[in-house]
Amino acid sequence: MLPIDRPSWGMERHFTLEYWVDDGWYVGKLKEVPGVFSQGETLEELEENIKDAYKETLDEELTSAHPNSKTKDLMVEIL
Repeated sequence: MLPIDRPSWGMERHFTLEYWVDDGWYVGKLKEVPGVFSQGETLEELEENIKDAYKETLDEELTSAHPNSKTKDLMVEIL
């Protein structure tokens, strides 16, 4: 699991980094977070880049929320 911290929130989450080598580049994604991909010349660089990509995704979601939005629990049945 790959730890990702959010110092301003004081929390840390763990994710699974799935990665592979493509044309000499380490490419990867966070299995638990669809759409978060990155790459690096080394595995260590990929880890740093994927953390940055995740943080940017969170920042974008937080800043793009509608000021009058509400939440509701939703169950989705997967067939």
